[in-house]
Amino acid sequence: MSNIVYQSTRDHNNRVSASQAILKGIAEDGGLYIPTTLPSIRLDWDSLKDASYQEIAKLVIGAFLTDFTAEEIAYCVDAAYDDKFDDQRIAPVVKLQDNAYVLELFHGNTIAFKDMALSILPYLLTTAAKKHQLAEDIVILTATSGDTGKAAMAGFADVPGTKIIVFYPDKAVSKIQELQMTTQMGENTHVVAIKGNFDDAQTAVKAMFNDVTMIETVKSLGYQFSSANSINIGRLVPQVAYYVYVYAQLVKQSALSVNELMDVVVPTGNFGNILAAYYAKQIGTPIRNLICASNQNNVLVDFFNKGVYNRQRPFYVTNSPSMDILVSSNLERLIYHLTGENTDETSRLMQQLMTHGHYTITESMQHQLSDFFAYETSQAQTISTIKEMYEATNYTLDPHTAVAVHAYQQYQGMIHETVPTIIAATASPFKFPTTVMSALDETMCFADDFDSVQQLHEQTGIAIPSTVAELTHLPVRHQTVCEISEMQDTVLSFLED
Repeated sequence: MSNIVYQSTRDHNNRVSASQAILKGIAEDGGLYIPTTLPSIRLDWDSLKDASYQEIAKLVIGAFLTDFTAEEIAYCVDAAYDDKFDDQRIAPVVKLQDNAYVLELFHGNTIAFKDMALSILPYLLTTAAKKHQLAEDIVILTATSGDTGKAAMAGFADVPGTKIIVFYPDKAVSKIQELQMTTQMGENTHVVAIKGNFDDAQTAVKAMFNDVTMIETVKSLGYQFSSANSINIGRLVPQVAYYVYVYAQLVKQSALSVNELMDVVVPTGNFGNILAAYYAKQIGTPIRNLICASNQNNVLVDFFNKGVYNRQRPFYVTNSPSMDILVSSNLERLIYHLTGENTDETSRLMQQLMTHGHYTITESMQHQLSDFFAYETSQAQTISTIKEMYEATNYTLDPHTAVAVHAYQQYQGMIHETVPTIIAATASPFKFPTTVMSALDETMCFADDFDSVQQLHEQTGIAIPSTVAELTHLPVRHQTVCEISEMQDTVLSFLED
């Protein structure tokens, strides 16, 4: 197997190994690391249909991260995908109706899809640090719209040689999401609510990664920055594995014949999850179309349908809060491919987005997006989809997955030939219990999210996840709130303790 080098999307001379890319998180020039070539993997579906999730993860992740040994990859995978998942299949595939199947990505210990990558990232990162004999401790600096924060902290809690600092938008996540973060144990964990939205947090975090003075100050304190956001290639690569796994599972269930095409629908905010499906297609998974599902913050719908990315629009706090994003960072990686891997052009477009708030891609770039479809789901449609699916199938959707199901329904009305379709289920309904219960029974009133949890359990018969049940008695450990302008000083105050 040839060695795969990683390069910044903004500078073709900025090249590093996979382990270096994981340690850095983001390139010094502000770009994202991307493999210069994609791995050549023999995907033998007759064999893979009987493989475990762990076996497929070792195959895929090992093929991308070529400077890790097979033993190192095996250690990372086996440590990540163990009994912390409440289903030994890790990502079970459930038939919803007709040709639609749900890929349940919420069986980890924070009941959201971020667990799929953030369970393994700490092992990849610490293995990379040992490989490079890193002198400094690693500071994981992360912005979250609700799910990444808890999943990252759960993964890095008390991991030697690391600290993790998470910023989330104050009063813009569910109560369950907030408590999952603010009750997090671990002496190396810090959580901060910011007076702004997710895009504000993400922009400020990226600025710290590129602030030379800040980097030097952090280094003088004995640390170096890395990221647990999906801008880190160590987050993105593990996600590719579950799209390979789900195809193998559909073959196993006789829903697909070998090499028959499937479609994939993904509720999309920061564009990492659907980008992983794009890479799965590039390495040989028989995927026909990729359907990008957005909520009222529909910047990606306009991009795919009009070729214009414009973040200058109203920001909405919706009932699918993890998708309340106007700057989808991972789209930069796709833009890089659309430009013909032209780092100068990619850098120009990203600079235009930063300075003017928008950019337009060329007609030839748009033509390369023929396998992408994008649809918007309103808040009212999200609620009605949860109710209709429950009544029709007895399956309980969280609001983000409901956005995807509604997008799937719109897509089905547009195409002539139906193929088996995978819908990425990105969170447990217990992550957003009040929204879900309000959809199932609009006449009910709830004292708080925990009242909704109990009602949701009684209504659906689904067991209350232990990670939710324990929140009622865990102490709140993190109560810091800051302005956006105070984020750098807040980081330094944690590191100077």
